[in-house]
Amino acid sequence: MPTLQQAEQLKRFAEEIFEVSKDFWAAQSRSKNRGQAEITETEFLALDILAWSDKQLTVGDIQKQIGVQPAQMSRVIRALENKTDAPLIACRINADDKRKVDVELTPAGKKAHGGYREMKLGNIGKMLLGLPEKDRAELMRILRQIREIMRKS
Repeated sequence: MPTLQQAEQLKRFAEEIFEVSKDFWAAQSRSKNRGQAEITETEFLALDILAWSDKQLTVGDIQKQIGVQPAQMSRVIRALENKTDAPLIACRINADDKRKVDVELTPAGKKAHGGYREMKLGNIGKMLLGLPEKDRAELMRILRQIREIMRKS
């Protein structure tokens, strides 16, 4: 159990991380690519899961990985089907289990995923340029530790 001083320090750290994440999203909003579909965080997570998957996924598979409720996942799926002139995903009834829906990225979805990812990475890269190399290396070390902790929990 953390002491009162440790709890207060952890709260300040958490608040700082939260503020940085808000700044990332605000920077992304300011630098939107013209002609690119606006994608929410949850929609991007769904596209990202599909982009990196080596097998066909169902709506339920994606929902479990993102950790959203079924109703929210339905809204995400509908949004990705109707986001642009060309759908970002294609859905079909699962051949083995008619209660399930298979989802795959369309060419437009691959393009949107790649464009959005590159935009985010570019914004982060610009921000990191302001840090000295030693600080960037230390940040990378700490971020890898945090990521490992998150994956274990």
